Amino acid sequence: MRLARIRTDDGVLTGEYEDGTVHTDGESYDVGDAVERGSTDARSPASRGGSAGTSSRDRSVADTPESDAAELLAPCDPTAVYCIGRNYAATLDQMDYERPEQPDWFIKPPASVHPPGNPVAYPSWTGELTYAGELAAVIDRECTDLAPGDVDDVVRGYTILNDLDALDQPGRTARKAFDGSGPLGPWIETDVDPSGLDMTTRVGGELRQEANTELMLFPPRETIAFLSERYTLWPGDVVAFGSPANPGLVEPGDDVEIWYEGIGTLRNAVVGGE
Repeated sequence: MRLARIRTDDGVLTGEYEDGTVHTDGESYDVGDAVERGSTDARSPASRGGSAGTSSRDRSVADTPESDAAELLAPCDPTAVYCIGRNYAATLDQMDYERPEQPDWFIKPPASVHPPGNPVAYPSWTGELTYAGELAAVIDRECTDLAPGDVDDVVRGYTILNDLDALDQPGRTARKAFDGSGPLGPWIETDVDPSGLDMTTRVGGELRQEANTELMLFPPRETIAFLSERYTLWPGDVVAFGSPANPGLVEPGDDVEIWYEGIGTLRNAVVGGE
């Protein structure tokens, strides 16, 4: 099941996404254009033709005769986004990092979360903005001190994070924890095993990243259990599992598409800041 979160005239709702429509209790809402901007399906972008347009952050989808309009939001509202770094051996080699003995993490704040399909403004205070296509878990209930074997019971499902990084800033917080630095979505897939998933990242249609989640040094269940020893995890919290090799620079005008097998495609355009 694909769980999408939407803004409607009745407030923010969560429902099941299917074929461009989100179904909630007794109502259906059209998000077809928004999903086309952010994702079309769970196939690789290479297997689809054409390209999608972009929209401003607050634009709602046009009304249709079959359903009400809605704006597609990030699929959850976390208290924190826990991000794992240095989790792929190829990335360590590329960046000349030492191999960590345990998961290496940092935290993005709620203000970093950015909706799928909506443009990302290039910050005026950096000259080096990079993408990183990451698998992310969404927590379903309050939990702490988990064993790896218990993790599936507390995970709502999996989605995609683009871990934007202002590479020329001093320290991880300055680099990674700014407004809009975490595009997230397009939905939560509740029926996917996070091990052995293929992924790609494309910028302007050019393949930049290609990997499989089996190459992680610390797999998802082990990582969530590790973090739960240190933090109480709350419903909607996000745990992202790090970037494969070849995170790289983006510029205004670039379209970034991150695809994970069995989940879909997170797509955002980078635009010049005001």
